[in-house]
Amino acid sequence: MSWLVWVIYAVFAVAALVTLWRIVRGPSILDRAVAADVLLTEVLCVVGADMVIRHHTQSLPVLLIIAAVGVFSSVTIARFVARKEQG
Repeated sequence: MSWLVWVIYAVFAVAALVTLWRIVRGPSILDRAVAADVLLTEVLCVVGADMVIRHHTQSLPVLLIIAAVGVFSSVTIARFVARKEQG
């Protein structure tokens, strides 16, 4: 592999570690939810970058499932927080 590929993977790894730190530290549930969405987006980017680097589209269903999980989890957390603030 090229050195550029290793740099790309290193940048994604550092971003994932920082995001995991935010998930662990919080301080609120909304901070953790946003960090989880960012982590899912990073996973999407890594899988997409792998598809580009290796010239294949076999991981496309995985991308769609991860994106759907991200959307549904964001909506669920937003509804939970909205209900919690109302009463």
